[in-house]
Amino acid sequence: MVTHYRIRLYFVALLVITGFSLLVYRLYHIQVIEFPTWSARVPGSKFESVRIPGIRGEIKDRNGLTLVDSTPTYEMQIDLHEVVAAYLRLHKSLPKYEWKRFDRFGQEEVKTETDIIAIVEETVFPGLQDLGLLADYSTSAMRIHYRSTRGVVPFTYRRDLSFKEFARFAENNIGVPGVTVTRAGRRRYLYDSLACHMLGYMNLADPDQVSPEKKRDFNYYVGDDYGVMGVEKTMDRYLQGKAGKVVIEKNSKNKFVGEISRTEPEPGSDVYLTIDARLQMVVELSLRKIGRGAAVAIDPRNGDVLALASVPSFNPNVFIPEVSLSDWKRYTEDPTSPMFCRAINPYSPGSTGKIPVALAGCLSGSSKRHFNCGGGAQYGNKFMKCWAPGGHGTLDLSSAIKVSCNGFFYRYANDAGIRNIQTVTNLLGLGHTTGIEMTGENPGNIPNPEWLRMQGLAWSDAFTALVAIGQGATEMSPLQMASVAASVANGGKVYQPRLVRKVADRDGTIVKPDAPILRTDLTREGLKPDDVELVKRGMWRVVNEGGGTGGRAHSDLTVISGKTGTAQTANPRQPTNAWFISFAPYDTPEIAVCVFVENGNSGGGAASPIAKNIIDNYAMLEKGAKIEVAALHEAIGNTDRIMSVEFDGRDVATIAKADNADSAVDVAAFVPESLRERNFRPVQGLAKPTIKQATDHRGQVGRLNSNSAPKFRLFKWFKKKQ
Repeated sequence: MVTHYRIRLYFVALLVITGFSLLVYRLYHIQVIEFPTWSARVPGSKFESVRIPGIRGEIKDRNGLTLVDSTPTYEMQIDLHEVVAAYLRLHKSLPKYEWKRFDRFGQEEVKTETDIIAIVEETVFPGLQDLGLLADYSTSAMRIHYRSTRGVVPFTYRRDLSFKEFARFAENNIGVPGVTVTRAGRRRYLYDSLACHMLGYMNLADPDQVSPEKKRDFNYYVGDDYGVMGVEKTMDRYLQGKAGKVVIEKNSKNKFVGEISRTEPEPGSDVYLTIDARLQMVVELSLRKIGRGAAVAIDPRNGDVLALASVPSFNPNVFIPEVSLSDWKRYTEDPTSPMFCRAINPYSPGSTGKIPVALAGCLSGSSKRHFNCGGGAQYGNKFMKCWAPGGHGTLDLSSAIKVSCNGFFYRYANDAGIRNIQTVTNLLGLGHTTGIEMTGENPGNIPNPEWLRMQGLAWSDAFTALVAIGQGATEMSPLQMASVAASVANGGKVYQPRLVRKVADRDGTIVKPDAPILRTDLTREGLKPDDVELVKRGMWRVVNEGGGTGGRAHSDLTVISGKTGTAQTANPRQPTNAWFISFAPYDTPEIAVCVFVENGNSGGGAASPIAKNIIDNYAMLEKGAKIEVAALHEAIGNTDRIMSVEFDGRDVATIAKADNADSAVDVAAFVPESLRERNFRPVQGLAKPTIKQATDHRGQVGRLNSNSAPKFRLFKWFKKKQ
C-alpha cells in the first residue's frame, strides 16, 4: 500500500518536473532564441535613417571673388504615407479619386486611386492654416508624386520657408501629422546674369538618377541637386559635397520621438575659374551695345580665358529652385535665343579666317611671294570679286592682311594648297572642340576634299578660295578665333583654352592642379618664327597704319593689333556678321580678344570698337584702376542691324579714327544650295531644367492664411457642395 502510494507520488513529481522543464525551455526558446522574431511584432520604438545632401562648393573667379554660393533655406515636406495612416485612425475608409489615361494601345481607361488631395486637405491643411504656413501648390504634382512613390518619399510642399516661418512651425507643430521642416542649401548666383553661360544652372535632385544600392542604405534618401549646364555640370563631381546622415526614433504610433544621432554633411570643393570678374563685367557691358553677339578674352601666355560672354543673356537665379513654365517659355521661345552661347558656337568667320590661311602659306613658302589682287579671281565661268571694286594691285602677305584683300588670298590659298591649310587649322584646333569646361560647345567646320565628297560634291580651286576668306561652309567659334589670335600673339604656341584654374577644398588642399596645357608649337611643326612675325606684323598694320581696315581699334593706352572680318550669311534679313580678333600689347602680349557681332555691318565698324573698349579697360585695370563688380540684369536681345558702335568717355575707350572697313563679298553663286544654311540654334538640345508645376484652381490655398482654421473647413465644405 505504502509502496503503491510512493510510486504514484514519484510519477506526479516527474510530471510536474517535466512540465516545468518544458515551460522553462519554451520560455527560453521564445525569449532568447526567437527574440528578434517576436520583438519585431511588439509595438514599440523604431529607428529610421535620413540622408542629408552635401553642401555644394562655391565657384570663384581667379582672384577669389565668390560668384556662386549656397545659402541656407528651409523646406517643408509632407510624409504622405504617415498622413494616410493618420487619416485612417479617424475614418473607416479612404476617399477615392478617378482619373483617365491611355494604355499602350491608345485606349482610354479609367483608374481609381486614393484621393491624396482630399486627405491632405482634411488632415494637414487646417493645422498649417492655423500657423499661417499654407501656400499655393500643384495638386497634380502631389497626385503624381503619391502615385509614383506610394508616399514612401516625402513630398516637398514648400521650398521657400523663411527662418521666421521655420521657427513658428518648430514651436507649434503639434497636431500636424506627417509634416517636417528640413534645412537645405539653395544655390545663389550673386551677380545675377553675370557669366551666366559659363556658370550654367542647377536642377533639383532626381531620384531616378540614384541607384537602388545607394537608396538601400537609407529609409529616406534625399538626393543632391545637380548641375545641368556650364561649369555647374562639368565640375559637378567636385562641387558635390559629402552627404550627412541623421537617425531618428519613432514610437509605436509612428510619431517622431527624437533624434538619435547626426552626421553633418560636408561641403564640396571650391572651383576657381580663370576669369577676372571685373573684366567679365566690362565685356558684358560692352556687348550690350549690340543685340546679339559674343566676346572672348584669352591670356596668350597660358590659354587662360579671362572673360567669355554672349548676349542676350539669362538669369540663373530664375532656375533656383525651379523655373516657372512662363519663364522657361520666355527664354526658349525668344527669337534672339538668350540661352544660346554664341561664344562657343561656330559661324563663318569672314576675313578673320585669313589668319589661319596666312599661317598655312608659311608651310609652302607662299608667305614669301607676292600676288596680284586683280579685283578678284576667275573660277570656271564665275568671277569671285574682291571687296574693293578697283582691287589692291600686287601685295605681299603683310600688306594683304592690312587691307584684307580677297583677291590676294584667293591666289595665296590655292598656292599654299588645301592640305597645308588642313594641317595648320588642325594644329590650331579649328574644326575641333577646344575642351573648355563648358557644355554645348560646337567644333565648327573646315571644309576639305574628303568632307565635300561626303556631301556628293567634288573639290575645286573655288572651294579653296572660299576657305581663304572664311566663307561657304567654313565655320569657327569666337572662342576658337580668340585662341588663334593668342597663338599669333605669342609667336606660335597653341594653348588649350581653359576656364578652370584650380579646384580646392576648404582647407586649401588642391584637388585639381593648376596646369596650362600647351597643345603644340607651330615653330616646331614647320613654321619659322619670322613667318609668324610676318602675320603678326600684318595684324599690327590693320589697326595702326593708314588704310588698315581696323583703324577704329587704335588705342592711346596700349598697342592693339587685329584683323577685321565681315561674313555674308544665308539670311537675307541678316546679310552680314561682323568679327574682330585682336591682341595687345604688341611686344609682350597679355590679352587676346575676339568680338563677334551678329548682324553687324562690318568688322571695322561694329566689332573693333568693342574689342578696343575691352582691351583699354584691361590696360586700365593693370595700371590699378578700380572696377566694382555688380549684379547685372539680363541683357535683352534684338535683331537690329548694327552699323557702328561707339563708346563715350565713361566707357574708358573712345573712337579715335575713321576706318577703311572691309565689306562682305557676295559668294552665294559659289556655294551649293545644300551648304548655304547651317544654323546652330539648339534650343531642343538645352538641358531641360526642373520646371515648377503651375498652381491649379484647387491648389490656390495660400490666401486662406488670413482666415481661421474653421474657415478652411467651410471652404472645403463649400467646394464639395459645388
